[in-house]
Amino acid sequence: MAKLSIADVDVSGKKVLMRVDFNVPLDGGKITDDRRIEMALPSIKSVVDRGGQLILMSHLGRPEPGADNSAYSLKPAAVRLGELLGKDVAFASDTVGDDAASKVAALTDGGVVVLENLRFEKGEKKGDAEFAAKLAAFADIYCNDAFGTCHRTDASMVAVPEAMGSKPKVVGFLVEKEITYLSDAIGNPKRPFVAILGGAKVSDKIMVIKNLLGICDKVLIGGAMAYTFSLAEGGKVGKSLVEKDKVELAKELIAAGGDKLVLPVDTHCGDDFSGDCNKMVVKAGEIPDDYEGLDVGPETAKLYSELVKDAQTVVWNGPMGVFEMPPFDAGTKAVAEAIAESDAISIIGGGDSAAAIGQFGLDDKVTHVSTGGGASLSMLEGQAFKAVDILDDK
Repeated sequence: MAKLSIADVDVSGKKVLMRVDFNVPLDGGKITDDRRIEMALPSIKSVVDRGGQLILMSHLGRPEPGADNSAYSLKPAAVRLGELLGKDVAFASDTVGDDAASKVAALTDGGVVVLENLRFEKGEKKGDAEFAAKLAAFADIYCNDAFGTCHRTDASMVAVPEAMGSKPKVVGFLVEKEITYLSDAIGNPKRPFVAILGGAKVSDKIMVIKNLLGICDKVLIGGAMAYTFSLAEGGKVGKSLVEKDKVELAKELIAAGGDKLVLPVDTHCGDDFSGDCNKMVVKAGEIPDDYEGLDVGPETAKLYSELVKDAQTVVWNGPMGVFEMPPFDAGTKAVAEAIAESDAISIIGGGDSAAAIGQFGLDDKVTHVSTGGGASLSMLEGQAFKAVDILDDK
């Protein structure tokens, strides 16, 4: 899946249209976490430092086309990027309108302009060819550095590179890194290969579990979805979060998984969803009626840590419990620490797992933290990405 990278093309004096993921959290117009902007810096600097003229496009949030979307403006991201680069970054108040056209035309070598939120235009979500053609007309080169949206078919991801015709269509460094790690982990893993899957719903992870059972040596289950599996085995789950309509599916996965599928052996539960509730540790499937499971128990944490210790490749997607609320963060923390201490190639699949690794201060102790929760899940499901397939091969 080796794709032509931004480093492989001559950008000097050329206009580069780069799709980035500046979908940053905002509070009253202030950015509360700028990691996504920082992650795009290597690709941005590659263009700027080599005298390219850079046009950046991204979505932010879920605005409604035609509504008052001022809260979703990308202007704060443009300002923050300017601070990080130590130079002026222009901002266009529209996406393909007069201001965008004039700001793009005014670019000089090494200059940067950020277009307004793609989703202010209804053509973005619809994958509209006419809207895409206007964006494509701005540039000589297209670059995809937005892994978080690679599983989508929005205009900026698919219709724009299609509209570029024979002009170069390349990956940025972030997308290149994500694809390398995730596709290598799935296509050519060092063994033993252990996957750890948590989170609330079996339904969110069905295809991932099915796909990984065919590839992994062990698939460890945690989080609230473990209680649906527990119910499938005839266990008692009390007030725990379960998907009763997925019990038959859980039975099928248990049968298909055999000894590859590893379920919790104990549960840390409480009589209320709070850190200071009454707590107890019980065997899996023995949760009292007025209690709910909020974390894997200490024996499960120990078992999972041992399995991780012997692994050569580890993929982790989804927490083991309510990691934001001590003491129910213990299971997630134990797994995170085991991954950090192992010699395995370790890939953290975005979303809550990335947040947990960050919370425990272990980001720098793992091989790779994915920037795209939904995209990394889709990749673990074995899905093809049209947004990547359409780019030029090396």
